[in-house]
Amino acid sequence: MSDRPSHRGGRGQGSHPRGGRGGGRGGGGAGGAQQERERPKKENILDLAKYMDKQITVKFNGGREVKGTLKGYDALMNLVLDDVHEVVRDDEGNESTRSLGLVVVRGTLLVLVSPVDGSEEIANPFVQTEDD
Repeated sequence: MSDRPSHRGGRGQGSHPRGGRGGGRGGGGAGGAQQERERPKKENILDLAKYMDKQITVKFNGGREVKGTLKGYDALMNLVLDDVHEVVRDDEGNESTRSLGLVVVRGTLLVLVSPVDGSEEIANPFVQTEDD
């Protein structure tokens, strides 16, 4: 047993007890310069403040669609909707709704956010008719 070194593993002589590179905490010497200058604040792509307490339609990346009143939101586009109704469509295209009440929507799932008032459904202009 006297042949074995007293330490286990590591890098040999123990000159680097924790391994790795750099100066420990703080990320090295160059990291200090970035802390001094301020980065400009990022703006949200969509200003949801104008939709507060108004009816909006929200579509999700799974294909679901809900309508409700926007009660709150955050920087990650998480939404709080009240009086929510989910629009359910079956295979034949029939549409029905079910009430969900108060809902918290994760921002990572959002595909579309649109106001209910000021928007209407139109016929698809790209569908070819039989006459053409």
